[in-house]
Order: sequence, then C-alpha cells, then structure tokens
Amino acid sequence: MVGKSVNYSQVTMSNVMLPQHANPSGNVHGGEIMKLMDSAAGVVARRHARTNVVTARVDKLEFHHPIHVGNVVTCYGKLTFVGKSSMEVSVTVTVEDVTIDEPAKTALTSYFTFVALDERGKSQQVPSLELTNEEERCLFREGQQRYLAYKQLGKKASNLQ
Repeated sequence: MVGKSVNYSQVTMSNVMLPQHANPSGNVHGGEIMKLMDSAAGVVARRHARTNVVTARVDKLEFHHPIHVGNVVTCYGKLTFVGKSSMEVSVTVTVEDVTIDEPAKTALTSYFTFVALDERGKSQQVPSLELTNEEERCLFREGQQRYLAYKQLGKKASNLQ
C-alpha cells in the first residue's frame, strides 16, 4: 500500500455560527463545535483511507477562546499519526469576529482517532503516512506515543476485568 502525504488529506472547513448553535446569551454550545471538529477530522481520515471511517476516540479537547453567534469558525484538520488501521487527526478551530479588523484566535484544539472499516464493518489497513519535514516527524512521534499509551491503558483495563 502506497503512503500518502499529510497535505494529501488535510482539510479546512468554515461556518458562520447562527442562533440555533447557541444558548440564549449567544454563546455557542461546545457540542456544536465538537460536531464540526468531528466532521472535519472525518473528512481527513476518509480522504486518507478512501473507505468508511468511524470515530474511536477524542483526546485532549481544550477550549481556549469563546465563540459567539455571528462568529466565523474555521476547522483545520490534518493527520498526525497513522497506525495499521487507525489514524490520529489534529483539529484546530479558530474563531473570527468579521465585524472587526482582528486576526482569528485559536478557540479549540483536539486529537481525533478514527478507524478505517471495510464493507463488512471490520477494521482494515490504511496507507502509511509520508512525513516530509521535521514538524511532521515530531507530530508523528507524539501521536505514536499517545497511541501506545492508550493501547497500554486498554491492556490494563482488560486485566482488571
């Protein structure tokens, strides 16, 4: 299976936040943004795997800046780690108030792990990730460490049962 670059599958998706996304005070619900992040991450994983994918884990979801009705939210997704059938996608969300001349601010960050599935719903192998620069190699090593740590936690949990 031929490897694919990080750039091959990365995605940028933007939305304007509307009143139905928010509470009565105009603050956008975190779950609405999480849904956008999951969608962006899913596009990245599906582009890379070229098959159906499912969300397996959301890791380190951090809220950095509030989002309000009328703000433009942009999700940036890119692969950071690829295992045999799983893929970790880094998603960064920026928020911009387009009524003022200020740069967008980072609102949320997270890692989403997806598993590629075949037509029977069983996990299937995905292409490797071609790393083209030191930043990508560093992100891959960090993602691999998270992957191995979660595998170890899973083994400990199954030993407790």
